[in-house]
Amino acid sequence: MNFVQGSLFENKSSDLPLAHRVRPRNLNEYVGQEHLLGKGKMLRHLIESDSIASMILWGPPGVGKTTLATIIAAMTNSNFITFSAVTSGIKEIKEVMTKAEESRLKGIRTILFVDEIHRFNKAQQDAFLPHVEKGNIVLIGATTENPSFEINSALLSRCQVFVLKSLTTGEIVTLLKNALKDERGYGSIKIEISEDLLENIAIYSNGDARNALNTLEIAVMNASREGEILKITKKVLAECTQKKLLMYDKKGEEHYNIISALHKSMRNSDCDAAVYWLARMLEAGEDPLYVARRLIRFASEDIGLADPKALQIALASYDATHYIGMPECTVNLTQAVVYLAVAPKSNSLYKAYERAKEDAINTISEGVPLHLRNAVTNLMSNVGYGKGYEYAHDNKNKISDMECLPDNLIGRKYYEPTNSGIEKNIQERLEYLKKLKKK
Repeated sequence: MNFVQGSLFENKSSDLPLAHRVRPRNLNEYVGQEHLLGKGKMLRHLIESDSIASMILWGPPGVGKTTLATIIAAMTNSNFITFSAVTSGIKEIKEVMTKAEESRLKGIRTILFVDEIHRFNKAQQDAFLPHVEKGNIVLIGATTENPSFEINSALLSRCQVFVLKSLTTGEIVTLLKNALKDERGYGSIKIEISEDLLENIAIYSNGDARNALNTLEIAVMNASREGEILKITKKVLAECTQKKLLMYDKKGEEHYNIISALHKSMRNSDCDAAVYWLARMLEAGEDPLYVARRLIRFASEDIGLADPKALQIALASYDATHYIGMPECTVNLTQAVVYLAVAPKSNSLYKAYERAKEDAINTISEGVPLHLRNAVTNLMSNVGYGKGYEYAHDNKNKISDMECLPDNLIGRKYYEPTNSGIEKNIQERLEYLKKLKKK
């Protein structure tokens, strides 16, 4: 028994957007989220056995949260009601809750799907709580925001959170091919489009199926006609997206060329060039989180202790990018790129690790000096574990002249700070510590 409120399941029509027309109708048609919906996975079992409990579906736009709701609606034996946080208030919630309680007393279960549940304020979310507790409703909330921050803790504790991931390029390509074959989509039309262009649409969509299908739909509308065939070319696709798409090749060479250009521009303290290469990547559909990860690496590899705050800025840009996504996160990434570009530079940490790595590989079988080992048993103590260890805190300056490197590496220097930024102070500190050890 299904009771559906709102426009989530309107009658299909050729006037509807392509993404609505080809929405998967069952789990076999659903693409992606294998970690939740693959054979034998928990969420798939709950849906197939009609044993749905209150849950939150958390994931970026266009990954299938609402589609899961449509599939549940088609497979459940419950009243199924949809709510939008944009159009519904306390009054509407109370009316639905009253009907749900009446249905429960008649032995009928009500599943309430709330799209964009993070947009409900605290009072609106609180209105759901007693009805979830009583069992009047099974709540399914969909959100793009972190539930820990956007959903009341009392309500969240009564729901299981399922994390949906951005679709991969391959999964998006599969969806596009399905749309081209599906009679609800373009199955009755002869459309010519290369595998490379489908892949470029997938890359441009940045894991968002709705975005990819919308792009395909616009491209079909603007395709050139050759007899009965609609032909989508690279030029048509670029015009439809209103930008010059950067077409990465299958080996990803251009992808690596541009991230290299970004990295080297920041290393050379050229913030204008760095921002340009950042824009080239993002506007071509590059995953912004990939860019953010590269900035985190750069902060330690090329700046390091010359400005320790650089790593904090890079990490913050990753968090901001994760929370708000494209296109809003472009300014967060720009802030990080400019900061990293103008920060003092040092590759001392990178060089220190590379030197240490070489020695580590060559001495991988060397034992740890006995005085640096913990004597956790009497036997270990008897054979010399911990003998000669000097506890730094016992000394006035919190340092001893104890050697911490293996005998065959005594005297090796790995970290050599530069005179750039804060590393100049670190160099002075190391010289001071060296004098203390001599004393």
